[in-house]
Amino acid sequence: ADLATQYIAAGMKNVGTVFLMTDAQVADERFLVLVNDLLASGEIADLFPDDEVENIISNVRNEVKAQGQMDTREACWKFFIDRVRRQLKVALCFSPVGNKLRVRSRKFPAIVNCTAIDWFHEWPREALESVSLRFLQGTENIEAPVKESLSKFMAYVHTSVNGMSRSYLSNERRYNYTTPKSFLEQIKLYQNLLLRKREELMAKMERLENGLQKLSSTSAQNEDTKTFSMTTSFFSKEIDGMVLSTAVSSF
Repeated sequence: ADLATQYIAAGMKNVGTVFLMTDAQVADERFLVLVNDLLASGEIADLFPDDEVENIISNVRNEVKAQGQMDTREACWKFFIDRVRRQLKVALCFSPVGNKLRVRSRKFPAIVNCTAIDWFHEWPREALESVSLRFLQGTENIEAPVKESLSKFMAYVHTSVNGMSRSYLSNERRYNYTTPKSFLEQIKLYQNLLLRKREELMAKMERLENGLQKLSSTSAQNEDTKTFSMTTSFFSKEIDGMVLSTAVSSF
């Protein structure tokens, strides 16, 4: 349904649009058959029911006539598909890790033959420091010099893992992949841990403050009680003295 909606937007309304799909969105490999047809010719079989096809043809017929072409059914449909191919761009975000992309490329050759592949290489250390510092700028309660040191350390950790991954490949003949996304997840992990630890610390400080207030209140109450006891004892002795004096004078 979403793909058909994008066809309508691109082919009938002449609106530029992008169909973006990642590995996680490929729930069924059979869907890639449609993507393969889209990339190869722009036309997907049975994407629209017959009544919708007739509606599309009638909507583009005037534009076909305006271009001096015959407004036959085939010409109108071709006009629609050509416009879809111009206006609808496909962006596939597939990971090269493992053999999944290799298998898909053999099954659905248009994924490779009809696309321009952008290979994202590892970021240099300067770029890692710049990206981490940019994300840390929005993190509160961290001094500026500390943020700069953190950005350098994060870049160091990521490049160190890359170096160890190369050694791991050389020694064990096994791959360990680190990508820019891994670096962004590292930054996010630090921010989440910082927030959680700060909340835990604030809760402990609040409990300590409440405890100190209760101790202070209890101490004050004890002082009042002690003072009251001393005063009572004093007056009791005075009363006892007065009683004794009265008794002696009676005799």
